[in-house]
Amino acid sequence: MKIRGAVLYEQGLPRPYAQSRPLRIETLDLEGPRAGEVLVQVKAAGLCHSDLSTIEGVRPRPLPMVVGHEGAGVVAEVGAGVTDIAPGDAVVFIFAPSCGTCRQCISQRPFLCTTFNAARQKGDLATGGRRLSLNGQSIAHNSGLSCFAEYAVVPRNSVQKIPSDVPMHDAALFGCAVVTGVGAAVNTANVKPGETVAVVGLGGVGLSCLLGAIVAGAGRILAIDVSDEKLALARQLGATDTFNARDADCIERILATTDGGVDSAFEMAGTIKAMELAYKITVRGGQTVSAGLSPATAQFPINHYAMVQDGRTVKGSYMGGCVIARDVPRYISLYKDRKLPVDRLRSALISLDEVNEGFDRLADAAVVRQMIVFD
Repeated sequence: MKIRGAVLYEQGLPRPYAQSRPLRIETLDLEGPRAGEVLVQVKAAGLCHSDLSTIEGVRPRPLPMVVGHEGAGVVAEVGAGVTDIAPGDAVVFIFAPSCGTCRQCISQRPFLCTTFNAARQKGDLATGGRRLSLNGQSIAHNSGLSCFAEYAVVPRNSVQKIPSDVPMHDAALFGCAVVTGVGAAVNTANVKPGETVAVVGLGGVGLSCLLGAIVAGAGRILAIDVSDEKLALARQLGATDTFNARDADCIERILATTDGGVDSAFEMAGTIKAMELAYKITVRGGQTVSAGLSPATAQFPINHYAMVQDGRTVKGSYMGGCVIARDVPRYISLYKDRKLPVDRLRSALISLDEVNEGFDRLADAAVVRQMIVFD
C-alpha cells in the first residue's frame, strides 16, 4: 500500500529545520503484515527528544529511515498467527518490545530484550527485515515502529491494546513519555511515600516522572529546569519546589533546603550537565537515576572514593523498567482517574507536514510535547 511518511536521509543538518528540512514527507510503499505482525493506522504520534537526537546525529541510525517511536492508532489488519488482537482495536506503540525468550526477557527485564535490540540497530523489525521502501530502496524502521507515517507494520509485541475511549493524542504519550518517566519513579527508583525527590529536566519524560513521584507518594518534589514556563507548569502539576538551573547558587540552595540533598534525583534532560547537577544534589545514601540519553561518546566522571564513602547508587532507567502488559493498563487507569493528568503535557497538535517546524520548537525548548495528528 502507499502511505505518506517522514523520512530522514541525513543526520546533523543545520537549524532552522524549517529551512534545512531534515525530514522529507514522501509517498512510500508499505508491505502488508507477515506472520506475527499487525498493520496499524497511526492516529497520533509525539515529537520526543530522542527523535530530535536522531535528527541531530547524536544517536547514529541506519538511513534513510522513517522516524517516530511514540504513537497510538487503530489495528487495520493482522498477520497469520495473531489471535489476541483484531482490526478495530485501539493500541499504543511500544518502542522496546519483548521477544519473551532471550536472557533479558526471561530475567524479567523485557525492556532490555536482546532480540529487539539487535534488530533496532539494523533498522529492522524484530520479526526480521523491513516493510518500508521507496522506489525500490529499503527504508529503515525507527525502533521497529516508524510512526511518523499514516500506517505502520510492526510485530505483534510492539503494540499494547488500550481502551478505545482514550483520545489518541493522549494515548500516544503512553508509548514513551509516560512509561519512561512514570516508570523511572515507580519501577527503577521505587520511590517510597514521604521521600524527597528531584526531577532535572522538565520535558515530556521529566514531567511524567514528576507525576510518577506524586503517584508513588513522594512527600516533597523539586522540579529543576532552565525554563521558567516549564517550572510554572511543574508547580501546577504538583511540584512543591522549583529551581532554575541557570541560577549560580541553584545547587547550594537545594542542598540547604533539603538538609543535604534528595533521596532520589532524576536526570531527564539527556545532558552531562544535568547528570552532574542531579548527582550533586543527591543525599548520602541516596540514588541518582538517569533516563536522559546524552551523546553516545559522552562520559560522566564519578569520584570513586566519594561514591563508596557516601554509599551512593547510580542507575540507568530504560523505558522506565516497565513490563508493558502490566504497567500500561495501570497507568491508563490512573490517567482515567485523573491521577496521571498527562494531557497537561500536550503543547500543540500539528500535522505531518509541520514536523520540521515542530522540531525547531522542541530544540528551542519552547514546548513539552507536540502531537502529530492524522485524519
